[in-house]
Amino acid sequence: GYVEYYDTTDAQWWEIDYTPDPIVPSENFNTVLYTGGSQQTISLSFEPDFIWLKSRGGSYGHMLFDSVRGIDLPNDYYVQSNTSAAQITSTNRFTLNGNSITIPVGSNSINSSAGSPYVMWYWKAGGAAVSNTDGTVTSQVSANVDAGFSIVSYTGGGNNSTMGHGLSEAPEMVIVKRTDAAAGWYVYVNNITATNQIMFLNSTTQVATNPSNTVWQIPTSTTIGAGTSGAVSTGDFIAYAFHSVDGYSKIGSYTGTGASSNTIVTGFKPAFVMIKQSSAARNWYIVDNKRNPSNPANKLLIPNLSSSEYAGAGNVYADLLSNGFEITSSAGDAVNQSGQTYIFMAFAADPT
Repeated sequence: GYVEYYDTTDAQWWEIDYTPDPIVPSENFNTVLYTGGSQQTISLSFEPDFIWLKSRGGSYGHMLFDSVRGIDLPNDYYVQSNTSAAQITSTNRFTLNGNSITIPVGSNSINSSAGSPYVMWYWKAGGAAVSNTDGTVTSQVSANVDAGFSIVSYTGGGNNSTMGHGLSEAPEMVIVKRTDAAAGWYVYVNNITATNQIMFLNSTTQVATNPSNTVWQIPTSTTIGAGTSGAVSTGDFIAYAFHSVDGYSKIGSYTGTGASSNTIVTGFKPAFVMIKQSSAARNWYIVDNKRNPSNPANKLLIPNLSSSEYAGAGNVYADLLSNGFEITSSAGDAVNQSGQTYIFMAFAADPT
């Protein structure tokens, strides 16, 4: 947009363009592939605050690290999307050196000596966490306002407590995990889950309703909030909050079309898409443009399972397009059951 002002000194009008610079996707999200077998240093396009790592060739759990809890040596902390287990503390997983990461050999889940392939998805938040007092509970927040992503750590404050998220808009997707005890991965999605409804990242469960208590307060431009069920208000938690950003990210939903193809417009070419049927018990699915450099994007990883990469044998296919993604006519009910609702989160690739 533009704003005009009158300069009395020069006696003339000036016009100033205040349109923000467009987001450069690879400066905020990217994917890297590597093969285990020896200690290695991998170049990244930026220093990440959130790393999601998975072995493609072995049945090892998804490992999620972030800079708010501690992402580097001597200790790092991770949670696994395929299990309800509490946070795990480990040592010597890897070392971040600005825009590179050094991974020692030895752990099959992160760098197998047998040469297993791996994928690492990584996001930029806001660097070192800062205290946020926007809610009734003080949270520790690393927020990338321009990219619509923040990492929020907090200790639950009981029923109807709120926690600041540091973004400029209300999050459309919030993924919450209790870290000090075993508990499911609670997922809120705008316009899909009501205050008394949830999905679980570690489960195939469809949107489930709590008949007696609320789970959430609807996110605002400053806070996320807990309800009265205790699910996200008792204990220590990590939350990942996202909202859509034009040209970079999209959180939304679509309705399955059955045997016909189904095009979902995002406004950019996706580099990463995660899909889950919200109206029935189905797996979560992730495709990306590094494991799938050409269509169809049929190399799948499943966040709720530790299983190795699945090559989509005839029933799960998507094409990554210049302006979105298409669930092809070859896809099955897992991603395109007629009349059923699916949620998705997508991030852009740099223009080519």
